[in-house]
Amino acid sequence: QVQLDESGGGLVQPGRSLLLSCVASGDVGGTYAIGWYRQTPGKQRELVAGITWTSGLKYYADSVKGRFTITRDSMKNTVYLQMNTLKLEDTAVYHCDAHRCWPLENCPGLNSRIQGTQVTVSP
Repeated sequence: QVQLDESGGGLVQPGRSLLLSCVASGDVGGTYAIGWYRQTPGKQRELVAGITWTSGLKYYADSVKGRFTITRDSMKNTVYLQMNTLKLEDTAVYHCDAHRCWPLENCPGLNSRIQGTQVTVSP
């Protein structure tokens, strides 16, 4: 089983940046990729970005392309989401999930305990 801990959220003004971190522990070797998701009340979670541990394949949702960058540090079992030029509509709870397949759109997540980190973009 893999455990994931997200951090880095906060309250920022539009146009500013935040760096989110997702630290994986436990059976990290049994996972192939990490996805960053966001969710707002009453809506299904949205896949924002994803990356594979070994080859570094990346995915970005159209809504964040050019603004968000996903990277990984395999030595630290950590995946980062650099969020630049934040918009009001980026406000959500962001969480990461582990996967054993790719692409992530059709690949179920493994994390049964989702907490996430709140990102609020407000003037």
